[in-house]
Amino acid sequence: MGDIERRARESQEVRAALRARFGERMGRTPSLADAQPQGEGPRNRHGMPRIPPGQNVFEKGEWPVLELGDQPEIARERWRLSVDGACEAPLSLGFEDLLALPQVDLESDFHCVTGWTVLDLAFRGVRLEDILALARPAPEATHLMCHAPDGYSTNLPLEEALKPDVLLAHAVEGKPLPRERGGPVRVVAPQLYAWKGAKWVARLELLTQDRRGYWEIRGYSNTAHPWRDDRMW
Repeated sequence: MGDIERRARESQEVRAALRARFGERMGRTPSLADAQPQGEGPRNRHGMPRIPPGQNVFEKGEWPVLELGDQPEIARERWRLSVDGACEAPLSLGFEDLLALPQVDLESDFHCVTGWTVLDLAFRGVRLEDILALARPAPEATHLMCHAPDGYSTNLPLEEALKPDVLLAHAVEGKPLPRERGGPVRVVAPQLYAWKGAKWVARLELLTQDRRGYWEIRGYSNTAHPWRDDRMW
């Protein structure tokens, strides 16, 4: 048994403790508890309208590509993910380590702050909570900063990061996640606007207080809740 597989087995108690610690806060987040969500269309699995306000639905083949101007070319065998900061067991994962962890297949809606939505994208990957449990977040950890090699970063409170539909995704629609979509691995956080899911993710930094990322310090909302039209400060 490899070190990552051994640590994954040992992390079950950590996952349970994280769910107990953050479960109530998760349940009170707007994407799960907003009594008057904005938007239209049938409800998603969480009771929110499928189409948040101001969004236009694009077909899967029309899924736009947005980035800072650079698309890092990272072969799967060279991809590494560091998990560090406010944690008791920092770690580094390669792509084969990621595949050795429990795999999850989820269909998720993808909402971009620029005004488009793609419904029912089929992602495959590892739950972010499983990765963070391996690192054993410190009792004082409250937030996560996701870093990418192109200089991008974005922040998540742990009550968002630990939700069971937040993935480190390596495949979409049955194919390896392509470079322009953030491959080999990106974060997918479907209950928030898509800029909260870093492409080409290379580092997860656990924080003891909030710190804004690339777009957040440039005027984008720090919370990014689609059903509140929560785009800018």
